[in-house]
Amino acid sequence: MPLVLLYSTLTFAQPGPVDESFEHSTALKISQEAIGRQLGEYRLSGVDGQAHSLTELRGKPLVLSLVFTSCYQICPMTTRHLAKVVDKAREALGEDNFNVVTIGFDAAVDDPEAMQHFAVQQGIDNSGWKLFSVAAEDVAALTRDLGFIYFPTVRGFDHIIQATVVDAGGVVYRQVYGQAFETPLLVEPLKQLVLGRPQPADTFITSLFSKIRFFCTTYDPVRDGYFFDYSLFIGMFIGAVIILLMIAWILRAVMNLKRMPKS
Repeated sequence: MPLVLLYSTLTFAQPGPVDESFEHSTALKISQEAIGRQLGEYRLSGVDGQAHSLTELRGKPLVLSLVFTSCYQICPMTTRHLAKVVDKAREALGEDNFNVVTIGFDAAVDDPEAMQHFAVQQGIDNSGWKLFSVAAEDVAALTRDLGFIYFPTVRGFDHIIQATVVDAGGVVYRQVYGQAFETPLLVEPLKQLVLGRPQPADTFITSLFSKIRFFCTTYDPVRDGYFFDYSLFIGMFIGAVIILLMIAWILRAVMNLKRMPKS
């Protein structure tokens, strides 16, 4: 699994929670240890300045990324790539079946106005994608819960490039690494959460339809997108018809034997 660290050159922040001597393997270990961890309640501010909490987004799977808005190259490029993959995931799984959140972790700079400017620059205008600032006193706890490693340098911040997939209950489910990760690395865990896990409110028909979509939604590497593969469903249907015909033939043969006169 590739681990990528990024560098920015614009700002120098106050000392962060991680020593600069950490190694890539240590960063990856800390990131992976976050899987299965329950995220806490964090005080967030939306781009409109309104107070929010991360717990408001529970009930649907969540894709969560951390950026610092004074990063002029890597964070924007990573966010734009994430947006492309999110669009493909929405095409495959539905527009409203998961949320996306980007949080600025440089609390001294990433205020609501800066996050709004970042959203405009990256072309983020989807109602299902929210941008937040986090209270300075919550940055350490939030990054610890996410397994997100960062520290300040003379160039700005060094930090692990990761998007975190969180389940509907607020538990870290998967980490996705890299500036330009492959599409299935994000879409597959979302597919498992959206279609593969039964929901308490699901009816039998809804649950059955979700299972069919789960097994028949397939990745096409040629066009780098997902499509509904009817061939699997048709094959299952034909197989079921053949089995039913065989059962009918056996039952008819048994009935004919019973009707034959005894010698």
